Amino acid sequence: MTGQIIGIAGATVTVDMAGLKLYERVQVGHAGFTGEVVRLDRERAVVQVYEDTRGLGVGEPARGLGMPLTVQLGPGLLAGMYDGLQRPLERWRAAQGPFIKGGIELSPLDFARRWRFFPLLREGAEVVAGTVLGHVEEGPFRHLISAAAAGKIGRLPEGEFTLAEPLGTFADGGEILAVQQWPVRRPRPYRKKLPASQPLITGQRAIDFLFPLARGGTAIFPGGFGTGKTILEQAIAKFADVDLVVYVGCGERGNEMAELLEEFRTLTDPWRGAGLMVRTMVVVNTSNMPVAAREASIYTAVTMAEYYRDMGFHVLLLADSLSRWAEALREISSSLEEMPGEEGYPTYLASRLAGFMERAGVVETLGGQTGSLSMILSVSPPGGDFTEPVTQACLRTAGAFFMLDTSLAHSRHFPAINWFQSYSLYEKELTGHFNEKVDPRWGELCRRCREVLQKEEALREVAEIVGVEGLQDADRLLMKVAERIREDFLAQNAYTEDAFSPPDKTVALIAGILDFYDQAVARLKTGALLDEVLKGETKANNKDGQDRQDEGKAET
Repeated sequence: MTGQIIGIAGATVTVDMAGLKLYERVQVGHAGFTGEVVRLDRERAVVQVYEDTRGLGVGEPARGLGMPLTVQLGPGLLAGMYDGLQRPLERWRAAQGPFIKGGIELSPLDFARRWRFFPLLREGAEVVAGTVLGHVEEGPFRHLISAAAAGKIGRLPEGEFTLAEPLGTFADGGEILAVQQWPVRRPRPYRKKLPASQPLITGQRAIDFLFPLARGGTAIFPGGFGTGKTILEQAIAKFADVDLVVYVGCGERGNEMAELLEEFRTLTDPWRGAGLMVRTMVVVNTSNMPVAAREASIYTAVTMAEYYRDMGFHVLLLADSLSRWAEALREISSSLEEMPGEEGYPTYLASRLAGFMERAGVVETLGGQTGSLSMILSVSPPGGDFTEPVTQACLRTAGAFFMLDTSLAHSRHFPAINWFQSYSLYEKELTGHFNEKVDPRWGELCRRCREVLQKEEALREVAEIVGVEGLQDADRLLMKVAERIREDFLAQNAYTEDAFSPPDKTVALIAGILDFYDQAVARLKTGALLDEVLKGETKANNKDGQDRQDEGKAET
């Protein structure tokens, strides 16, 4: 189906083609820029172009491809870096140089690479869509190959193959392929959704202890400029207890993405010992790339994440940031002359966000495995205003809310998660898990930690009036303990070994602080002075530090 361009308005192009479908992929211009249909009007269609439209002219050809925007799914995606349309950026640079040129199509998968296939089924086996046929080894992971349709296996031999070759055939002559094409806006199917009951360990004590996140859950952390959103997302990407990570740089600065990639290539996964980049896929759509492709980037990423979830893996999707994605949506909506909603965002902003976040969860896959897709999404509200539309739309769907506080960030407290305003809807379920698997005191320690912080907040107002020295010893002790909780427990340095704290270390730290508090309160009741109690703590801390130094020297 062909036609021609009859109008251009920014990233949208009007073509005179009848018979197109909504969201069908279209190539426009002599350069063959990629776009998709976003509006139909009698004999015309409006195409959202995902590349820079400079140079396009009225009268240039347009061609419908008869399919929606899709991604290629198959062995070889891991450790890759892609743009919002799943084009492989490293191979693109090798072929075209460091600058992106429009109209170039490159497969994200290497069709020349040879893989060894290990079948699980034999000739004559009846299969349905999603039945596991066998596997290939993709780095340290077992990449499962599933049937794309129902049928009876005619031939499925073991051996080497390329992605351009069929693995075998069905009895009716149809080919069995290792590569799938999947529309990015359509969630991948599964048998049923399961309740989220297992924790996702991030290594951040403020999250894991106070506001735990479940595997298959969704979390957002909004924060103003300079509150450490990107650093926190990257720290979680490094240390999270998941099998695979999909990181989306949606409208991020190019130098930040370059630092991320350089660091990930040198780091080791703390859970499995392999290189960190081996388990990571990065979707890059930096701020200087075409704005319309931002809208597609999170759908590209979540579809790849769902593909590996369907193999029984635990996958974490990190997006930085949803605000820039929403800004792209607003710009596209404006060029379509749609009725604007609050602050100019389209009226369907909330439903789009909800539809995207609903793709997270724990599922029983079509092949019978249990996999999960978790989402941690940053939001950049202008001026740190959490009442703006993107933050409010996310709050309706997200299961956890980590508020990044500007005052904490300016005081160099990382992560700058406000422990009074944040919450997790998964806490009640996961506390039982931590009580059983980590320490039976977990829930009680968490309750007491919050209690100390809340009492300190109330005492601060009194201390500002009468001064700290005017408080009673018991109140001064509580403020000292709260200070230790804030500075020694909730704060972590992202660039030292303390950047990652496993659950047993987390509970040992808070238990030590609260045990000292109990002992100090008991001594105060016997008539001891606060200064004597605190001096005893200082001596104990110095002794512990000296013991650790002696242990280090002995090991050396």
